Amino acid sequence: MNKGILQNNSTVIAFVQRVLDIVIIVSCLWVAVTLEGLPWLIQHTTAALLAVFLFHFTSELDELYISWRGLSIIKELKKVVSHWCVCVATLFLSVYFLAPQYLEPAGLQLSWFVLVILSLSTYRVILRLLLRLLRAQGINTRTVVIAGAGHLGQKLANTIVTHSSFGLVFSGYYDDNRSEDNVVAAQTLGNLELLIKECKEGGIDRVYIALPPHAYERRNWLVKELSDSTASVYIVPDIYTYQLLHARSDSIVGIPTISIYDSPIDGSNAIIKRVEDIVLSMLILILISPVLFGLALAVKFTSKGPIFFKQNRYGVDGKPIKVWKFRSMNVMEDGAKVTQATKNDRRFTPIGQFIRKTSLDELPQFINVLQGSMSIVGPRPHAVAHNEEYRKLVDGYMLRHKVKPGITGWAQINGWRGETDTLDKMEKRIEFDLDYIRNWSLLLDLKIVFLTIFKGFVNKNAY
Repeated sequence: MNKGILQNNSTVIAFVQRVLDIVIIVSCLWVAVTLEGLPWLIQHTTAALLAVFLFHFTSELDELYISWRGLSIIKELKKVVSHWCVCVATLFLSVYFLAPQYLEPAGLQLSWFVLVILSLSTYRVILRLLLRLLRAQGINTRTVVIAGAGHLGQKLANTIVTHSSFGLVFSGYYDDNRSEDNVVAAQTLGNLELLIKECKEGGIDRVYIALPPHAYERRNWLVKELSDSTASVYIVPDIYTYQLLHARSDSIVGIPTISIYDSPIDGSNAIIKRVEDIVLSMLILILISPVLFGLALAVKFTSKGPIFFKQNRYGVDGKPIKVWKFRSMNVMEDGAKVTQATKNDRRFTPIGQFIRKTSLDELPQFINVLQGSMSIVGPRPHAVAHNEEYRKLVDGYMLRHKVKPGITGWAQINGWRGETDTLDKMEKRIEFDLDYIRNWSLLLDLKIVFLTIFKGFVNKNAY
């Protein structure tokens, strides 16, 4: 079976991590049961097996067990914590609704949850530190050279040198043209013919080909010649030219592709995001139900018109959705031209300005979240008329629709909400929206939800 050209490295370390994760999940439950003074029962065995299955299922989908050489420990830990949170949420919610006494007392569940997070994270940090020490002694390192001393090759070289803990030792450049930069010129070991000769002699572990796009014939020749050596060869695509949005590699029946505009909320991440939305929105709706009822009465009896205003907005992938809000104005604008609310707007109902300034008008959007058309955290949805206007003015504007729109977002807690009366304000909002999509994680979502309590409801720009 053709598995494609681009494959993740499968290492002994990855195998050891799989085994350790199983041992930790099971042993931490045993420790938690022991601390509670309980005997080990069949339900504990079942819970441990289900947890192991769920954790490894989501981890394999999200490619947790890859070679993390050169990748961030923070990113790895975020993935670990996210997958364990999804696993625990699924397991504990199932137990709560199907068999409430299955994993009692509640302290057992909390102890197991915390012990596993601490153990999974701690051993990974220790493993990274151990590998760093070994690589500092010259063990488990790789000698690398870069074919191409242009801007792309220099960017790669600087990254390798800066992050010595990756275990990559930069030896120099090979390029047919002499660089005008004296430092780069001093690090250039020779031309591409010399590179081929030295690779065939076996003195180089890795070659990163960072030639510019217009040198494709020279690159193809180099790749062919290096096939007669034992060096590992990597092609570095010049993707820095583009405004990347969660770039990643993929393959279609063996044909490698690189996405430059993509969403991080896919596969297991989509499951994580949906579980997060359902759990949080249900809890919040239960807590705020008296407030919703009171606001509904206030809207109804202070002005003529419906309680709710359902406005057309763009959802994920630009598909139309109906966004719920408490009506705050005497008009129901939803056409080709929508006038943004301004300070002391005459269109406000008696309580309209108050509920908009405090964001209480947006509370019904938790219903949108339960329906699946919105998320709790994501770029705020704009009116369709505003989308059509700003997509022509702001580069990358429509990329914010690669994820579901949210009730709160990264831009909002950083102060970029309310009226966008200048293009600069909208550009800044889009900048934060795209930054959120690039760096999405469960922990980032929880951080935004927490900060919304202090920064997101009342804002000087909200009216």
